[in-house]
Amino acid sequence: MNDLPNFNFRYAILGLLLLCNTMMYAHHPNTICNNHNPEAWFCDLCGCSTSSGSFGYGTLSNANFVGLRYIYQNFESKAGIFSNSPISKETFNTVQLWAQVPISDSFYVTANVPYQDLTRNFEGERENLNGLGDISAIGWYKIMFYKKKTTDSTAIDYNLTKEPSGHSIQFGIGVKLPTGKFEERLADNVNPGFQVGTGSVDGVFSVGYNYGSDRIGVNTLFSYYLKGENKNNYQFGNQFSYSTNVYTVFSGEKMNVMPFIGLSGDVYNSIKQYDETLQDTDGSILNASLGSELAIDKFIFGANYTLPLSQSLFGDNVKSKQRFSVYVNFAL
Repeated sequence: MNDLPNFNFRYAILGLLLLCNTMMYAHHPNTICNNHNPEAWFCDLCGCSTSSGSFGYGTLSNANFVGLRYIYQNFESKAGIFSNSPISKETFNTVQLWAQVPISDSFYVTANVPYQDLTRNFEGERENLNGLGDISAIGWYKIMFYKKKTTDSTAIDYNLTKEPSGHSIQFGIGVKLPTGKFEERLADNVNPGFQVGTGSVDGVFSVGYNYGSDRIGVNTLFSYYLKGENKNNYQFGNQFSYSTNVYTVFSGEKMNVMPFIGLSGDVYNSIKQYDETLQDTDGSILNASLGSELAIDKFIFGANYTLPLSQSLFGDNVKSKQRFSVYVNFAL
């Protein structure tokens, strides 16, 4: 929590202004939360290998949408094996244009176009990187389950409408493109994830389960990231991510509020360069998340705060600190 004053207030003010401006035009009751099939917090594909799956592609409201999301992350990296070794402090600011677009009743696509602004402070020197990050897209196939009818077998049922049970599963296959710049000179840092992009084409394979009722919901997602080798013969380690969130719904006359709590984690394989495994470049992290989503008419506002519960990254030389996300979406 001591790192909170280092929060980049330029982005916070921009987000608050956007939020307030949008709320001025939203005055009608929300109707998009009644599908009872909320999507999981689908894992994002940040170009940084130290990023977690805590922040995702979807919203609790189960709406197809287009919107803006801001993510703040910070890390501390120890450049040495001694307790008094110098510390590098890294701040990651990401603004994303993201969307979920339906193709059919069972198939939809999520996409993410990030802009990265990264800052590193080490022994009095400040380094800044910014630019377009790695664009990603995932195609999802959703299977919904319906309630069994208990009508009299001798009677003719003229109502052919199926009633959703609230349970569903989805399968996703996607790709991350090397649109963000990868700088080989930065790969020698204690935290090689301090990059605008990976420079590689990566594959994503996901499976998730959702349940939603009028008052409560649960969603769980498992994803595997197959990392490719970039033109510098550098390959970030493959990554397994998992997350589960539990939320409740408070419905009002003009809005729905959905607070949630969750757990998420990532397991990273070692980085390779020229087919050689680099020492102390694997790791794992477990996070706890707390947040809420507010839906008014077709506007969706969300916030998510994440704090690591346990971690072992890059030989314990890199520490993930707090993470924070806010977003404003318009339901399609």
